Amino acid sequence: MQVAILIGSDSDWPGVEQAWQLLREFGLEVAVGALSAHRTPEDCLNFVRQGEEAGVQVFLAAAGLTAHLPGAVAAHTLCPVIGLPLAVGPLGGLDALSAMAQMPGGTPVATVGIGNARNAALLAVEIIALGDSALQAKLKAYRQEQRRQVLARDLKLRAKLEARE
Repeated sequence: MQVAILIGSDSDWPGVEQAWQLLREFGLEVAVGALSAHRTPEDCLNFVRQGEEAGVQVFLAAAGLTAHLPGAVAAHTLCPVIGLPLAVGPLGGLDALSAMAQMPGGTPVATVGIGNARNAALLAVEIIALGDSALQAKLKAYRQEQRRQVLARDLKLRAKLEARE
């Protein structure tokens, strides 16, 4: 197991499904748990411990509102923890983003933008790729494909604009 995704509730799944899918596309083994830092703290801790024993290299924790889940995970592991703030509640995820970004010194949580599951997954891939040349090659190909798509859209736009002149 290389990545563990932890969500506070199964209702958070739509916010992380894209990350799960991208991690799988890169060929990574992914475990998923729906455990609450507040309602099931012991089970959350056991998930982290079992993940470490199974070889998890990166934890991705998604949460909304006060978003304690990523910090709770980070408090119990030396593995990198990526926080994914979810756009829920009256503040639309700003509270979750602030909670993750303002972790106390010594317990970092790498935090991506609100609802940005793809960047959370890509950050996990980059971290794991540091020690995996095959994964580095896949990541390089992914970036080259992104470049190709952007340049193709650029050419299409330029052609449209030239046709207007």
